[in-house]
Amino acid sequence: MTLLSSERSAGRLPASSQPQSDDGRVYGWQTPPIQTAPPAVSSAGQEAIDLAARAGLRLDPWQQHVLRVGMGEKPDGSWASFEVAVNVPRQNGKGGIIEARELWGLFIGGEELILHSAHEFKTAKNAFKRIERLIRQTPDLHKRVKTYRQTVGEEGIELHTGQLLRFIARSKGSGRGFTGHCNVMDEDMILGDNEMDALLPTMAAVEDPQIWYLGSAGIGAPSVQLGRLRRRALAAVEAGVPDPSLAYMEWSADPHVDECPQDCTAHDDAASDEAVLKSNPGVGYRLTLEKVARERATLSASGYARERLGVGDYPSDSADTWQVIGEDAWRALAAAESAPSDPVAFAIDMTPERSHAAIAVAGEWRGGTHVEVVDHRPGTGWILDRAVDLHEKWKPRCWVVDAGGPAGSLIADLQDRLGVEVVQPKARDVAAACGQFYDAVTEQTLSHLDQAPLAAALAGAQKRPLGDAWAWARRIVSVDISPLVAGTLAKWGLGADVEDTSDPLDNIW
Repeated sequence: MTLLSSERSAGRLPASSQPQSDDGRVYGWQTPPIQTAPPAVSSAGQEAIDLAARAGLRLDPWQQHVLRVGMGEKPDGSWASFEVAVNVPRQNGKGGIIEARELWGLFIGGEELILHSAHEFKTAKNAFKRIERLIRQTPDLHKRVKTYRQTVGEEGIELHTGQLLRFIARSKGSGRGFTGHCNVMDEDMILGDNEMDALLPTMAAVEDPQIWYLGSAGIGAPSVQLGRLRRRALAAVEAGVPDPSLAYMEWSADPHVDECPQDCTAHDDAASDEAVLKSNPGVGYRLTLEKVARERATLSASGYARERLGVGDYPSDSADTWQVIGEDAWRALAAAESAPSDPVAFAIDMTPERSHAAIAVAGEWRGGTHVEVVDHRPGTGWILDRAVDLHEKWKPRCWVVDAGGPAGSLIADLQDRLGVEVVQPKARDVAAACGQFYDAVTEQTLSHLDQAPLAAALAGAQKRPLGDAWAWARRIVSVDISPLVAGTLAKWGLGADVEDTSDPLDNIW
């Protein structure tokens, strides 16, 4: 079945979003067949579009759409999406999106360091030359530039006010030592764990970072990160619930398979113009159906499907092998609706980089326990206010935070705001909590909502030794297990000793 964006399925986007032309010109779809994005109340995308136009870069409607979605903002003005991924066949114009985003970061957003990386040095070099040309031909931008760094390996653009755009070729060590406010990963179909491990932690100390991935369809084993992002997006679309931190937009066809009946309407005819228009938003602007027809006649069927129709080969990721708890066992415990009953316990956890955090709740359920993720967002500034709201609404028996974990720094402020003692498990308690969670799954006494953040955390989790027992650990740096840790601690909190802070006089008649 072809996956449509949650917005389109709700009727807010037209079926193909093809502009109409008085001269009969044919255009590709200007909104993607596959899209998910967190909710946003505003967008800085229009600022980027207008600035690009001042520099002589006129963006297609689909490019503008990507910027408006990817640069969506929450009510406090921070990014709605920590990660933005654009998957579109080659020669459609993704470079224009990159240039507009980087111009905004330099001249409007005030991002101190923007790291633009590509798989090959020549690609990064060409990107540097293109944006340098745009800036030089725009006097009011050019005068703000302190220097254009031309030294090989040091290419970049530095402003008098200190903002810096650096261009690097990716490697296992490239990017280490930098603190990037925005990372732009070009050629993301060639992006693995080593490169992510080098670049992603550079954003840990940044209050409101953003990472952009741009490339074309997956090419197999090298497309580790793109495959991971795509699986998250498809899971969100299938569930009808946006990923809390990922904006993903993909232009691709969904070709017939051998099992399709002759009259199948659920898939695309790979030889049709309709498949080309669905997967190539640049048709009508820099591509034509005639040029594509010549490609179809020359390329192999698989090559044409990949390069022009966006039909990718995405590797299974080690983070998706469900090493500790089997996927079937977990999915079998999914409930149709939220089911916890009093008393409930809440817990908080965050990633070591402090890039994401989660709040989970646990409550009694049919003789067992129900666990769900209440909130999961980028950053940490939202946690205390959200905890106060939840505490006032649910009056939980306790809040649990591992003092030895990344969220331990919140305990003092959390206690001040809530007016209660936060339960702080010792190492043996953390091990017991993990064992209890595991046992509840195997004994089928646990219920959950099959939420994507929790499933993704379980898929990417492994065990780490903790004394004679074990605790949760992530296998690669890009996996966020904070929803799983929070859920595990919340379940443990239902049976934890809680100091009674009530006034004994309250019980006197």
